[in-house]
Amino acid sequence: ILPLSKKEVLSGPAMELYNELSKEFMVDYDETGSIGKRYRRQDEIGTPFCITLDFETVGDENTPADHCVTIRERDTMNQVRIPIDQVKSYLEEKIKF
Repeated sequence: ILPLSKKEVLSGPAMELYNELSKEFMVDYDETGSIGKRYRRQDEIGTPFCITLDFETVGDENTPADHCVTIRERDTMNQVRIPIDQVKSYLEEKIKF
């Protein structure tokens, strides 16, 4: 789980998602350094999916929240944006044999 910023507006929802997903998956939370460096770190240790929460996820006074996250696949570098409430089922579908 990679919040785009350390700001509470992102780190709070990111930690909630971390707590939810860690019940069923091996999950890491990383908010140190730039997003590019965090992606590289996760690639190096073999993390198959990185989930990023950004300011579009939570919205602000000018923009409504879209409640979506970006999931980046390590092997293809493809990124998809999906609703937070579909993350668990998305991951289950991707990792099943």
